[in-house]
Order: sequence, then C-alpha cells, then structure tokens
Amino acid sequence: MRVAHIITRLIVGGAQENTVSTVLGLQQKEGVSVRLYAGPTRGPEGSVEPLVAGRPGLFYLIPQLVRAVHPVKDFMAWLCLSRELTLFKPDIVHTHSGKAGILGRCAARRAGVPVIVHSIHGPSFGPFQGGIVNWMFRATERCAGRWTTHFVTVADAMTEQYLQAGIGDPEQYTRIFSGFDLMPFTRTQNDPTLRAELGIDAGDFVVGKIARLFMLKGHDDLFRAASALVKQCPRIKFLLIGDGIWRERLESQTREMGLANRFVFAGLISPNRIPKLVGIMDALVHLSKREGLPRALPQAMAAGKPVVAFDQDGAREVCIPDETGFLVRSGDLASFERALLTLAESPSLCKRFGQSGQRFVRERFGIQTLVDAQFSLYQKLLAARKAGS
Repeated sequence: MRVAHIITRLIVGGAQENTVSTVLGLQQKEGVSVRLYAGPTRGPEGSVEPLVAGRPGLFYLIPQLVRAVHPVKDFMAWLCLSRELTLFKPDIVHTHSGKAGILGRCAARRAGVPVIVHSIHGPSFGPFQGGIVNWMFRATERCAGRWTTHFVTVADAMTEQYLQAGIGDPEQYTRIFSGFDLMPFTRTQNDPTLRAELGIDAGDFVVGKIARLFMLKGHDDLFRAASALVKQCPRIKFLLIGDGIWRERLESQTREMGLANRFVFAGLISPNRIPKLVGIMDALVHLSKREGLPRALPQAMAAGKPVVAFDQDGAREVCIPDETGFLVRSGDLASFERALLTLAESPSLCKRFGQSGQRFVRERFGIQTLVDAQFSLYQKLLAARKAGS
C-alpha cells in the first residue's frame, strides 16, 4: 500500500502533530510505503518538521505550497504535487488543511490516484468569516468534495457542518479522534520547582490555556473575565502557552489592566515540554471560536485536569458536562466565571473531573488507536475500490 499525506505547513498545532503521528505510525506497518508532502514552515508558531525531516524517503518539501492565496505559487504547487504523485503512484492520497486540501486533491485527481481522503481538522468556512469569503470557501470545498472518496473528521461536529453545507454524503464520513502520546501527560506532576521558576506560588490556582496568540483563539474573552475572576479569587493566575502575532498586544493589555503579575506568558514551548506545564495547571480553559476538536482538552484530561470549554465545534465531544468539566455557551462569560470559581473552591470536584477525563482519554486518544483506525479505513476504502472496478 502506497500512501501520500499532504499538508500546507508543519507548524506546532493539533492538525500537524496528528498528521506527523499518522505517517510515523504508518511507516511501522508491514507493506506500507508512506510519504509526507508539505510547504515551508515559517512564523512564530514553531515547527514539527524536525520530527520527519531526518527520515529518508518520508518528507518532501514543496516550496511553492504556502498558506496565503497566491495564484502563481498555487499553480506551481499544484504542478509540483501532480508530478510527485504521478511518480510515486500512491494508492491513497490523504490531504489536510485548507490550501493543501484543495491543491492536493486536485493534484491527486490529475495523477489518477484511486482513493482520495481528506481530513477535516477544523472548519474552513463559517460565521467567523465575512459573507463573500465564507461563500467562496464553501463553494471551493463543495467542488473538491466531488473528487473526495472519503472524509475523516476529528469530531462529529465537523461532519454535521460539512453535510449541512452540501459537501458529501453521510456514509463518506468517519470520525477518528486525534491521537497523541499519552504517557508524558498521565505521568506529569505538579512540580513546585517549575511553579517557582514561573512566579507561581504553591497556593495559586493556575488556569491554563494552550493556543496560538492569534484571532479566534479566545484570549479576548479570557481577558474580559480576568478582572472579575481575580477579584473573587485572589489566588488565581493564568498560564498562557503559545506564541503569535498578538503577544505584544496581550502583554500590553495585562499591564493596562493592572494584572501583569497574574498572567504568565510561557511563549512557544516544544511539544515535549508541554506535559510538564500542564502538570502545574489546576484547570485548563478552551475558548476558541473555531476549532475541530481542540487537542489541548484531551491533553489536559490525560493529565487528570478538569476542563472548562466554550460549546464550540467538537469541544462537547470531550468536555462532558459534570463529568470531565464544564461546557458553557460560547461567549457566556458569566457562566465561564462561575465554572472556574466552582473549581477553584472545590479540590474534590477537580479531582473527580480529572479522574473521569483521564479514563475517557486513555480509551480513545492513544497514537496506536489513531494509526490503527486510519490504516483500517484505508484497507476498507481500497477493498471497496477494487470491488467496484
């Protein structure tokens, strides 16, 4: 079985880490030859490219594949991908992200690839966009959907959104949760030394957030709630993991609010250090306005931490109300504040939610579970293709 994965760029993020885990796992399967094609990784978000770049025959850089719309580079990227796929002759092309999802499927169709799979890690259209842009992305996804054999979604919420937009049929969709290495999270501890290094006292209630410092990630809502939370819970502190173009603005905002000593900007952290930082959190919040299934939620749950999330996209599929945390209506800051204060006042509730969340994640989010599910789907799709030919 020959499999080609295509993604726009390999920044530090859930979709990228999920894709890298998949191709590395597929390499271990007998009789499978896999390649990963991606564009250059630039920007403050960091890169997971080193995880695959040093492996012979696995990673192929497509210099013209860039995130922004660029007609000339887009055309060149399509030509390059078409040529690569024609030479490799994969049985399956599996695309990820918006730009690579469109160009990769177009190239696979031109190269005559038998099975074309597209993963939906998050919505490429929706109310977060302007009307014209939203229409354009929907139309483009409908067009590419006609060439797609099957869709893989990280959450049922993505399946529902795409079907409502007229993209594909229900039997073309399979949900496969995004897997990750559970052990570093299940074994992490609340390290007092690390807390002290970050200026966090032993008695502080640490609210963590893992996300790029960028639009739609919910930092503005967290900042709007911060003053009221600090007033009602003086020992609360906020630990922000991630970097991005909003960092300077957010740091300035903490000073203007008089809360600079309440926010810790950890910056860009390598993936292998994230479990240690999750370990010193008392709760994790997820407030994004656009996300497939936020990877930060199962990561925190694997570490036994309660979670509070806006009911947006796939969050409800892991943040189970009164079982693994609190799910609140998107933008409802009053309910969000009450949820965090409830956790801050009840260590026993934090423990109960944390234990329940850890059990939930162990059963569903292991890397091997992810790889086996993807491989099984590939076998099923290829068998159906052969039966129909």
